[in-house]
Amino acid sequence: MRLLIVGTLEGYITAAGKIAMKRGAKVSHTDSIEGALTALRAAAGADLVMIDVKLDIATFIDSLKSERITIPVVACGIGTDAAAAVRAIRAGAKEYLPLPPNAELIAAVLEAVAEESHSIVCSDPAMLATLRLAEQVAPSDASVMITGESGTGKELMARFIHRKSRRSGEPFVAVNCAAIPENLLESELFGHEKGAFTGAVARRLGKFEEANNGTLLLDELSEMHPRLQAKLLRAIQEKEIDRIGSSQPVKVNVRLIATSNRNLEAEVRSGNFREDLYFRLNVFSVAIPSLRERPADIPMIAEHFLKKYAEANGLGDKRLTEDAMLMLKTHHWRGNVRELENTMHRAVLLSRGEEVGPEAIMLTSKMLAPEGSAQASIPADSPVANPFAGPGGTVPAAAASQPSQPAQPAVPALPTSYGPPKGGKPGPYGMAANSSAAAAANAGTSGAGLAALIGRTVADVERDLILETLTHCLGNRTHAANILGISIRTLRNKLKQYGDEGRSVPTPGNDERATA
Repeated sequence: MRLLIVGTLEGYITAAGKIAMKRGAKVSHTDSIEGALTALRAAAGADLVMIDVKLDIATFIDSLKSERITIPVVACGIGTDAAAAVRAIRAGAKEYLPLPPNAELIAAVLEAVAEESHSIVCSDPAMLATLRLAEQVAPSDASVMITGESGTGKELMARFIHRKSRRSGEPFVAVNCAAIPENLLESELFGHEKGAFTGAVARRLGKFEEANNGTLLLDELSEMHPRLQAKLLRAIQEKEIDRIGSSQPVKVNVRLIATSNRNLEAEVRSGNFREDLYFRLNVFSVAIPSLRERPADIPMIAEHFLKKYAEANGLGDKRLTEDAMLMLKTHHWRGNVRELENTMHRAVLLSRGEEVGPEAIMLTSKMLAPEGSAQASIPADSPVANPFAGPGGTVPAAAASQPSQPAQPAVPALPTSYGPPKGGKPGPYGMAANSSAAAAANAGTSGAGLAALIGRTVADVERDLILETLTHCLGNRTHAANILGISIRTLRNKLKQYGDEGRSVPTPGNDERATA
């Protein structure tokens, strides 16, 4: 963990630095925002920035975005100044820490940045065998190719290999080759000199130099353009790189780990990936099994995320019922661990009480499964499907006045086949076993729903889905964003757009009106 402290922190720099170093962090300090940007452009870099709340945090974060430097920022200030904390968070800071520094609070922040998001939770023999294989090759400096479906945890495996290697005390740097345009990816990897191109306001060291003596992860390498693949091959062979705009090569010493969710051999045959680069990187291959291939991990991972998000939302201990666990065990998990994580996050938000039952488990459509058949994502007794049910619940007059079975609904009704049916034996994916009538009904509902979409634009369907979900959540923006799988900022931007268009937008829930 590399910590960069920016500003004077009201004279508490020494105390904060000592606490962080006792927790294993490498600490550096600068007085100004410009000094911080200079440090972050250099190879030393940082994993976390603690900045004095009196500095211009908004300008600092905007500068980071413009230079494509992704790093969490934590603001620090004297006492519990609510106004200063709000300003810092609105400017883009992840958290606000009061001064004088509290050892446990700083430790919690450092842990949140570096810890459990990098842990691998598993017990299935297939995954344990993969971990043993990775641990065996980790001490060497051989390049490693990690393959697997999206959401299986390829970056976690790369970090595991780094922690078990002789370079564990050196930097681990990750680059997502699919998320950066080709013309920017070259600068991101190899760096540039001041004035090398428009926007190059200062010298910037690339990820190769930042990872010097450590490990460089090239995530989703198969997305890299062939022209850049040639430059990468030379950097690997010669162990030196050329910054854009510079005539002097720079020697580097990095261990390369690459990941891909594609079949790279097929990409080589099709001419999309260089054969020589493939063999150079694929010295050792680690294939991560999909979640479907390691079913014994599902209960352990589900419990891990259940505890994580219950604590994150301050909801206390929660436990899965047997019926809910059965749904998880029999789901197809096309999105692997990432999909399971999102499912458990939703379940924590939707569950009532300490138990998480089938009504809180919202699984993705079975249309994504290999079989391709349709399936509902919202259980019939889910709080989202029926938000007014329960003690003291009421149905708004507008909802009561609507016809019970509209001829052509604005948003196609979702079939409600998830969850072990009452009086029936649960079958695969939580559906009733040997129930041809139920299957036929679901098929009919699905067909009608798809037919109702024909002739409508994607924007229309998206708008209705967002507004309907928000209505079901009683205007709660946070819950609606989690259910929709989008950020709260994206949701608010969409709602502002709909309001400007004259659409009726549900008002925020009582607990959100202060910030919405």
